[in-house]
Amino acid sequence: MPETQMPTPRTRVIREPHRGVYDRETVHRILDEGFLCHIGFIVDGQPFVIPTSYGRKDANLYIHGSSASRMLRNLKDSVPMCVTVTLLDGLVLARSVFNHSMNYRSVVILGKATLVEDPREKLEALHTLSEHILPGRWNDARQPNERELKQTSVLRLPIEEFSAKVRTGPPIDDEEDYSLPTWAGVVPLELKAGEPIDDSKLDPPREVPVYIRDYTRHA
Repeated sequence: MPETQMPTPRTRVIREPHRGVYDRETVHRILDEGFLCHIGFIVDGQPFVIPTSYGRKDANLYIHGSSASRMLRNLKDSVPMCVTVTLLDGLVLARSVFNHSMNYRSVVILGKATLVEDPREKLEALHTLSEHILPGRWNDARQPNERELKQTSVLRLPIEEFSAKVRTGPPIDDEEDYSLPTWAGVVPLELKAGEPIDDSKLDPPREVPVYIRDYTRHA
């Protein structure tokens, strides 16, 4: 299938258009660093926005959940959906409250999802999801059995109609405000893993694996 010409009228960034990014490489980098998305869809006129984890393989985004989930039950019927992923990189503090901002990288994907029914692709998708969130965990833990696979639905969303929006750099003040005696600058933010906490039921006690001890979300 030919790739959708970017940007489309639906994905073109209107507010601050100079921050719009439409190349696939940038979008993939943002998706690969994040692991939590918000999925928007409408059922019987009621909008829903549901947070969930995801995984990317090539030009497809995979999401999963209980087969009884309202979100997955509706999305597998090709309900139009919107997926957003946002990485917050810093608080941008200007001299005026009006010009305060944030440094961020975000992605919006529009499309329709398809239920993954092939058993092999379904297992590979779950592997993708697991390794996207915590590389190394899939082979170190018990993998899904047949009963668990039946209770789980996996959806595939082609990454075809998308856009990214990125803000970087210092605050931008009104010229007359630069002389104000107010501190201005950026407070960097990042998602950082804490010290792993042993499960009290570890028997016998085990050393924390390297892939957990050195865990990071930096791309």
